[in-house]
Amino acid sequence: MNPRAATLTESHSTTAEMTGVPFIVGFFFAFRVIIVLLSARFLGMEPQTGAVITVGLNLVLPLLVAFQCVGSVEHTFKTMLRPWSIRWAFIFLIFSGASLSWTVAASMSAAVAYWCGMAADVLMVVLLFRSGDIPTMASALMRGFIWGACVVAIVAWLLPAQSDLRLGDEELLGPNQIGYLCGFALFFVQYLIRKKEGNWTFVAVLLGVTLLRSLSKTTLGAFIAAEILLFVLDPSMKRKTKVLLISGTVVAALAFSSLLTSYFETYSSSGGPETLTGRLGIWAYILNEAVEKPWIGHGFYSVWKVIPPFGSFEARHAHNELIQQFYAYGAVGVIMMFGIYTAFYRQLRKLTLKADRAYYLALLVFVLIRGLTDTEACDISLSLWSIIMFTLLIECTRRTGTEPILIPADAGNSNCHSIVIS
Repeated sequence: MNPRAATLTESHSTTAEMTGVPFIVGFFFAFRVIIVLLSARFLGMEPQTGAVITVGLNLVLPLLVAFQCVGSVEHTFKTMLRPWSIRWAFIFLIFSGASLSWTVAASMSAAVAYWCGMAADVLMVVLLFRSGDIPTMASALMRGFIWGACVVAIVAWLLPAQSDLRLGDEELLGPNQIGYLCGFALFFVQYLIRKKEGNWTFVAVLLGVTLLRSLSKTTLGAFIAAEILLFVLDPSMKRKTKVLLISGTVVAALAFSSLLTSYFETYSSSGGPETLTGRLGIWAYILNEAVEKPWIGHGFYSVWKVIPPFGSFEARHAHNELIQQFYAYGAVGVIMMFGIYTAFYRQLRKLTLKADRAYYLALLVFVLIRGLTDTEACDISLSLWSIIMFTLLIECTRRTGTEPILIPADAGNSNCHSIVIS
């Protein structure tokens, strides 16, 4: 065997070993949504115990990542921090951590634990991408996330339907969580399909049908709007693919037509927090509270158990990303939110390939529309770890000039340490 072939073989073996950890990390990022549910409903534990297990795993997993990545450096922290979207992500992380000193959270220990969990997510992703080939690590992380989302989807189908006919658990797993997780995972599926990494047809169908069955209205609307944008702007998508996707959507909608009709009849006669009328009440109340601390806000994790219940419903967040950031971090939060999304948009606009720009723009549209009526209690809708991952992928694509097809190679071939085949 010649030296170059030996180098390629050794590189391939090392890469295969290293991708196991990002797969586990991605799987955990998706699977943790149902840990509290599984521990409470199937193991008989208290929900608080399940939350402790989730946070504990979130804090222990970085040790595995650090052990795997020790001594392996492909990219410096300075290089990774060059894109402004990543800088803004770290500014958000640091400021939210600083806000723990003035937060009005009901439980300071819970607030600290959840912030540490968010910081652990960022740490894991940074260590993974610092230690190896960016596209390879991202691909493995996405695969793990997709399979974790599939497990969540299967569990959701096994649960009894809620009183409003949607998937989920009345107390421990909301349909909006299921819908957004499946929608986000579907974007990962599309990324891998674009790179021709395996056959994801069954997985895409499972996640797509689960997204529809979740009846998460804003997430469904956001996903449809994003896909329409992708259909229009992506020149690489074949007409046959578009016809199949549209046909599949129509067939799924017809198959669930009776359920959809029953749900919207229930929805139109309800004034609860899951309706627009109910959302308006939540927004008005939290905005009224937010203006009392307009500059630096109420601090991290300051809605749950602090904002009074709306009837039988307790809001975990403001159900609007802009209001949530304004309430939690005041004007600084609004600036950070606009800084993150604006920097990410400016980053994707630098891509030369229309298909790449279309994909990332569709992802951004999906996240922003979803943020109109739903968001996250701690993170932002486009989570900090995913901002870092997608930004580094965009930078890698810009440097190579094309979407990389991953074939392990020595470090001299490209800035992303992969051979690029046009």
